[in-house]
Amino acid sequence: MVNPEATSTTPAGRDVIAHALASDVKLEVVETGHRGHASALAAQAVTDRVDLVVTHGGDGTINEVVNGLLGGGPGADVPMLGVVPGGSANVFAGALGMPRDPLEATHRLLQAIERGHSRWVGLGRAAGRWFTFNAGLGWDAEVVARVERSRAKGREASPFLYTKSALTSYFHERRHPRDLTVELPEGQPLGDVRLAFVCNTDPWTYLRSRPVRLNPGASFDGGLGLFALRSLRFGTVMRHIAQILTDSDTRGGNLVRLDDVEQLRVLCAEPTPLQVDGDLLGDCTEVTFESVPRALRVVV
Repeated sequence: MVNPEATSTTPAGRDVIAHALASDVKLEVVETGHRGHASALAAQAVTDRVDLVVTHGGDGTINEVVNGLLGGGPGADVPMLGVVPGGSANVFAGALGMPRDPLEATHRLLQAIERGHSRWVGLGRAAGRWFTFNAGLGWDAEVVARVERSRAKGREASPFLYTKSALTSYFHERRHPRDLTVELPEGQPLGDVRLAFVCNTDPWTYLRSRPVRLNPGASFDGGLGLFALRSLRFGTVMRHIAQILTDSDTRGGNLVRLDDVEQLRVLCAEPTPLQVDGDLLGDCTEVTFESVPRALRVVV
């Protein structure tokens, strides 16, 4: 399944990848044509009892495919997933340890198919949507919204664009702070939260090869990680950014960090943007995040 509009794909590159895969597997190449198309194609693959769905696109394409595959829930009849990076960030592929170069990733995928190598990965769910690596309310969703608007105007989704969008969004959040409450299955609610970020694995990154480590205890084999801030003061934010980009132990009086969480709910005093896997879902006032272990088998 190919997204021809993905940032780092080319017609020649797609042909090379298709020919390489066709040498080892019975292959049908399908190009997506609009938003939601990848999800519909993946759902059809379940109905057709396809063994393996390979995506060549960005994280948005992968998220659509995962939601199409798991529309009826996890199960033995769900095809395995193979990933060949084709977007600008390729966060999920990187978190799986796949090369970011599409041809190298194709070679790795073919080796895994030949050897029968695959692994189960746990996924997260939020607002009825599956996510593979992270989801969040507030600042990070504002960043996604700004990046999407810039890309719609023809801008490339580069680390510079993400950094610029993050700074602009930060000052907006400082002027209009969020009032969030995090509820856990056990324990007192966490009030006066300004940012709630949920990780399904660690590390991951939008910054090419530089890892981002919000929840070092999170993995595809465990529950979700919560990274919540009760203050967005400049010093607080800069200290934690330095920690997560230098692999330092993240700690601080305004930080709430929990690992291996099965479920949590976030209440918002006013409509707050939600993103999953870098895809903006819109505003919400209440979101339940849940961990689903061994949700999908990935060839890697």
